[in-house]
Amino acid sequence: MMNRRMFTSAAALFALTACSDKFRVYTGPPVTSVVVQKGRRQMFLLNENEVLKTYDFELGFAPAGHKQVEGDGKTPEGAYFIDRKNPNSSFYLSIGISYPNAADRARARELGRRPGGDIFIHGTPREKRSVEDWTAGCIAVRDREMEDIYAMVNVGTPIFLYA
Repeated sequence: MMNRRMFTSAAALFALTACSDKFRVYTGPPVTSVVVQKGRRQMFLLNENEVLKTYDFELGFAPAGHKQVEGDGKTPEGAYFIDRKNPNSSFYLSIGISYPNAADRARARELGRRPGGDIFIHGTPREKRSVEDWTAGCIAVRDREMEDIYAMVNVGTPIFLYA
């Protein structure tokens, strides 16, 4: 009787932990780059030339073109890298994109503006799940997808964002 109760308790604890843990473990081939095709609304996690995962996403409220200045609602285009992970994001989980780089800062300075920043790949709140292109310039995926991306993509991974 005691062994059965311990087994049942252990099984219940395992099930609860498995359901509530947003931090997944990934043991597959490393993600060597992330490719974002804004126009197609598709993101690819690659190991060299092999596509490991593909995700659909939403963008900023003014998605066409390269991010120029703070508040323009655009998502950057070009070569960057993943520069941080945020387990306490307001948008479930997030990984940071290294925008702005030196060229982005110089371009914004020429316009007399700030380039903005805090561009992330992040989850999607329930109230935004049916809204198209709602972010301030970030890339939004479903929370469950963000769990996989967070586990698979390491800080330092190159990310290439195309129109």
